[in-house]
Amino acid sequence: QLQLVESGGGLVQPGGSLRLSCAASGSDFYYYAVGWFRQAPGKEREGVSCISYSGGSTIYADSVKDRFTIARDNARKMVYLQMNSLKPEDPAVYYCAVAEDYSGTYVSLTPANFGSWGQGTQVTVSS
Repeated sequence: QLQLVESGGGLVQPGGSLRLSCAASGSDFYYYAVGWFRQAPGKEREGVSCISYSGGSTIYADSVKDRFTIARDNARKMVYLQMNSLKPEDPAVYYCAVAEDYSGTYVSLTPANFGSWGQGTQVTVSS
């Protein structure tokens, strides 16, 4: 059973940057696409970005495109989300989760396609 732990959240001013980390343990990390999702109070969980297990395929929500970058290090069982130019609409609890990816190209932003959710890390954007 794969376990995921997110870290790196915090308070940042508008226009600032944060790097979130998702650490995996407990199972083989290969053949899993990893997605980042976020949920703000009173809103549904939404997909932010996803990377295939090979790292060759990525996808971003339109709201974060050109500001966020996803990357993974399979040897370290880590996935990162670099968030730049943070906006007042970005605050949320950010979660990582996995989906089976035997092709090496699977990416999705649909939360229902993912499992093994971490506990989340809070991102706050405020001046």
